[in-house]
Amino acid sequence: MSMQSLDLTVVGWIGTDVRIHHESDGGVPFSTFRLGSTRRWFDKQAGVWRDGQTEWFNVKVWRTTALNAARSLRKGDPVIVQGLLSTEEWVGADGPRTSLVLDASALGPNLAFGSSHFARNVSPSAVAGSEAEGAASDDSVTDVSAYEVLPEDEGAGLEPVADDEQELALAGAR
Repeated sequence: MSMQSLDLTVVGWIGTDVRIHHESDGGVPFSTFRLGSTRRWFDKQAGVWRDGQTEWFNVKVWRTTALNAARSLRKGDPVIVQGLLSTEEWVGADGPRTSLVLDASALGPNLAFGSSHFARNVSPSAVAGSEAEGAASDDSVTDVSAYEVLPEDEGAGLEPVADDEQELALAGAR
């Protein structure tokens, strides 16, 4: 039997709110959102940028990554998502439907469009110290009770302020 998979990296924009869910059978958290990606190229003859068709993906993220995604990402954010591509089929009011599903293993903001602040999660086992050494981990349920609650970013949603020193450095690099 083959162990082939279709791993994909998509650069795009979050098109819906990031929603957090819990599976009913075990409480495993997962987040979902829609991701739109539009191919763009420069038309040399016309001297302008052209946009292709926007491709839409349903992104699913699991466990701790799902919690981090729901906390960190918002509709309209530019992101980079890496994961396993599959299709999902269902019957809607207008007949059979199919959608592309990206089961994300890694994702984050696209820093080409802004800046970010990274805050590492502190696991309960690291806080417990030597008592947790050698203990087997159970990934079926993610316990977030010992995680630190961080204050909201003071500048979240504000326009970036130009830094004169940074602007001079960028001008000198050109």
